[in-house]
Amino acid sequence: NALYQAQTQRAIDNFAFSQHTMPSGFIQALAHIKQTAALTNAQLGLLEGDIANAIADAAQAIIDGQHLDQFPIDLFQTGSGTSSNMNANEVIATLASELLGGNVNPNDHVNMGQSSNDVVPTAIQVSSALAIEHKLLPALAHLSQSLETKKQALQGVVKTGRTHLMDAMPITFAQELG
Repeated sequence: NALYQAQTQRAIDNFAFSQHTMPSGFIQALAHIKQTAALTNAQLGLLEGDIANAIADAAQAIIDGQHLDQFPIDLFQTGSGTSSNMNANEVIATLASELLGGNVNPNDHVNMGQSSNDVVPTAIQVSSALAIEHKLLPALAHLSQSLETKKQALQGVVKTGRTHLMDAMPITFAQELG
């Protein structure tokens, strides 16, 4: 039961270069952008509130990690990421239509006021920021704590120091780690 539509299927058929799809972080970043754009377009009076809310709820499901299997676009694609942008528009439109009980158009509603040339670079930046916040910083904190624990455990262990590829004065492993 595919949630994507014709544009995505055409991209699958025409641009199947590898077995690699877009990273989930990128897809979720696209959903953040679509969600924010819909709510902003509603605030500006450009998009009906019920449609904007349905788009926002559909995008939130993707942000929460649902429906990620509905993004089969090959990592290696043509142009400016238009296939990935349309894939997101179509999946969100299908989900929003189900929530609304009416028609939500991938181009006219979900992609309102957007271009792949803007959305894709922004999604790259957003996904990078989210990866730093949710993956890199926690990993660095864990590494720091692990080194501190190891430093305490090796406080009294002495080793030969090294400098300029030569032996130097003895130091403790704790000094080496600190």
